[in-house]
Amino acid sequence: MEVGGVSSVDPIEAVEADVRALAAALLARGVRLVTAESCTGGLIAAACTAIAGSSDWFDRGVVTYSNDAKTDLLGVPGATLRRHGAVSRPVALAMAQGALARAPAGLALAVTGIAGPGGGSPDKPVGTVWLAWAVTGQPAEAVLLQLAGDRASIRLQTVRHALQAGLKAL
Repeated sequence: MEVGGVSSVDPIEAVEADVRALAAALLARGVRLVTAESCTGGLIAAACTAIAGSSDWFDRGVVTYSNDAKTDLLGVPGATLRRHGAVSRPVALAMAQGALARAPAGLALAVTGIAGPGGGSPDKPVGTVWLAWAVTGQPAEAVLLQLAGDRASIRLQTVRHALQAGLKAL
C-alpha cells in the first residue's frame, strides 16, 4: 500500500516475507540455496539466516567483494573480469555458476554491482547491479538492475530483487 507516494510496508518485513516465500519453495522442491555476493556484502545470506530453521534450506553464502575473491572462491576467470569488469553480466553468471558448482545446493543467487556513493562511471553509474541465478540442470540467467537511492537503499533493493528472482527461478 502506498500513502502519499511512499510505501507503508516496512522494508524489513518485506524482506522477511520474501525470504519466507523463497524458503517455502526451496523446501517444497527439496533443494538448498547458496549465495555469492559482492555489492550486498552478505545481506542476502544474513536475511535468509535471520529466519529460524533456515539450516533446512540454506547451505552457504560467499562474499566475494574483490576480484581475487571472485576468482579464488567462485572460479570466475580472470580474463572475464579483465574484459568485462566485475559489474557485468558475464561475471554475475560466472559467480552463480561457480557458487552452484561448489555447494550441495539446487539454487544459486549472485549479485555484483555499484552501491555507491562512489565508484560509478558514465557506463556503469551508481545503482548498476547484475543479478544472476543458477538452478541445477538449467542454464544460468542474469538481469541488469538500474536502482536509485542511497547505498543502503540500493543494497536493500538488490536483496529483495534477488530473493524474488530465486522464487521465480524455482
